[in-house]
Formats: sequence, structure tokens, C-alpha cells
Amino acid sequence: MDRLAKEERERAKLHPAATLSGDSLGREFEEQPDSWRTRFERDRDRIVHCSAFRRLMYKTQVFVNHVGDNLRTRMTHSLEVHQVSRSLASALDLNEPLCEAIALSHDLGHPPYGHAGEQILDRKMESAGGFSHNKQSQRVVEVLERRSPDYRGLNLTMEARDGLRKHEEGRNLKTGERARFPSIEAQLVDLADSTAYHYHDVDDGIREKILDPTAMAKDLPIWGMACEEAKRRHPGNKDDQLLWRRAANELLSLTIQDLLQESRRRLEESSPASPEEARNADQRMIGHSPEFRAMVADLHKYLYKHMYFREEVNWHVRRATDLLEHLFDALAADPSLAPARFHETADSPQRAVCDYLAGMTDRYVERKSREMGLLPG
Repeated sequence: MDRLAKEERERAKLHPAATLSGDSLGREFEEQPDSWRTRFERDRDRIVHCSAFRRLMYKTQVFVNHVGDNLRTRMTHSLEVHQVSRSLASALDLNEPLCEAIALSHDLGHPPYGHAGEQILDRKMESAGGFSHNKQSQRVVEVLERRSPDYRGLNLTMEARDGLRKHEEGRNLKTGERARFPSIEAQLVDLADSTAYHYHDVDDGIREKILDPTAMAKDLPIWGMACEEAKRRHPGNKDDQLLWRRAANELLSLTIQDLLQESRRRLEESSPASPEEARNADQRMIGHSPEFRAMVADLHKYLYKHMYFREEVNWHVRRATDLLEHLFDALAADPSLAPARFHETADSPQRAVCDYLAGMTDRYVERKSREMGLLPG
């Protein structure tokens, strides 16, 4: 099926609130359309093939990258967000390739060592505009990646770039006027993101014996429901570890089911007739039911208390972020040590250093630190 046929199929089958590739406002640097791929499919493919995406393989999700081969990394997290986004978009008749593009690119700006690394860079950049991985993801796709001599960045469509602002208020892309919410696809990826990391952080936490699944079942109704469903489906199971892993999968399924049911209800109730109407509805079109949202909030708090701030997790992270801080100080003292390409796109020497560090993998921070004499060789 060629691009024009795909665009016609979108127009005929997708929800009226969905973003249509045939209605895209295009790219900053206009290019000849692809014969077979829609504009959003092309966005998705460019992201998968860019170097910033490949580096996510060696960036921390929760556990520092070298701790265990079976633990999630920033790349596997992005792939799981991509999978959840596709499932939701397909079920709700929204634009799958656009959701894929937003999901795969949403963490391209994450620095080494996860959110702890982000906090270090934000503190170091306090006098020069701060640092946010969300804004850095936009910077990666708009400025820092180089795939063509004709333009900087990946030259994604306006809709894909706008989707990276999923945590912010929306805007009408045609007029530039403020809207209440981001696009419906960006809303979907925002919740696919939290859905994926709650599931995989529970799974990794139990695997590493940081979380006690029996205690969790007493403290968290949402986990108790997942365990009961796992037991119901596998009444003869005698392997507790397999049961907990199955319960983690049930947690994911329960979360997706609630998202689908509540989002369908909102779409039917509000009946947005266009993407613009969805951006300006009384509430977000994608969301959890009030009861389930409260249970998800309790799970989020529980993970912070019993996992993210646990010493077994944090001592690795503290050592790593100390290294990142020392490397920032060393490079800031002589910004010329950052490659010239970062100075070409930065508004200050500090920003050039920050862009350089934010793009590093966990292991490259150690390698560079050794090269600069900050670690013993």
C-alpha cells in the first residue's frame, strides 16, 4: 500500500480526534514525501535509526546500567512505552505511527544515570537556563542530531515535535494559539510512559529483591488485584517467582484495560469532532478512572519510598552521579574540551558542555573520566 492509500485509510478509519498524516503541517525543512511511508512513519523510522536512540541502550533507567544484564535500560523502557502506545492507539483508533514516533523519542534527551543525572545537570546549569530531559529531547531532534547536510536535527514533522511537549499545555499548531491540552496522541504516550515504568520497575524491583511482593499485596490494592488475577489464571502454580512475574504482567494488563475503558467513555461523552476539539475539551481525552488513578498514585508513592530511595539502589547512583558532577566541573573549567559541534549549536559554553554530557552513556562517562585523570586508569 502506498502513502496516498495509507492516508486515505487513516481518513476513513481513524477517530475524528486523531491526527491525520495527510493533514500534517509538514517539516521545518520541506522534503519530497516518501512514496510508501506516511510522514509519521518516516518520523518513527528516523528516530529508530538515529545515534541518540542507540545510546539509550547504555543509559540508566532505575538501576545503573552495569548492575545486571536482565534489568531495564533507558532503551528497553522506550521500547516498552512504544509497545503500550501502539496497543492503546490501535484500540482507540488513533494514529499509531505518530504515537510510535513520540514514544520512541520521548527520552532521547535523558542524560546518563537517569533522573539523578538529570538533577545534577539541572543544578549545574541553574545560572544558564537549567536542564530538563523533556526539553533536551526536543533539542536532540531539532538541533543536536545530524542526518543531513541540509538541516540540523532530524527534521521531524511539527506534529511529532509537538508531541514531545506532552507534559506541557497544548497549542493549536495552525494558529499558534494556546490550547488546554496536547494532541490526543501525546496524551496517550504520556500515560503509556507511566504505565510502562510502573510495570517494569515493579518487575525489576522484585527480581532484585528490593521489593517484597507479599508486603506489597497487603499495602497496595492495585498489586493485590494483580496477584489475585495471577492466582486465578494459574491455580496449580507452585513457583512463587513465576507467580510474581505473572502478577507484574497482570498489573500492566489491568492498567491498560482501565485506560481503554475510561478513555473510550470520555471520547464518547465529549465526541470531539477534530484534533483541535480534543485539545480544548473539558478534560484530557486519555486518562484513568478516578478510582484507578488513586491506586496508581499510591503505587507511585510506594515505589519512591520502598525502591527509588533505597540504599541498595542509591549507592550505585551516588557514585555514578559524583563522577558526572566532577566531569562537568572539569569540562566547564575548559569548555574547549567539548567537541566543536556542541559549541556551534549552544548559546553558551556551559550549554555546550551540558549537551555533550547529556548525550553520553553511563559507560562513556567513566571512559571520559579516566581519559581526563578523574578516575584511575
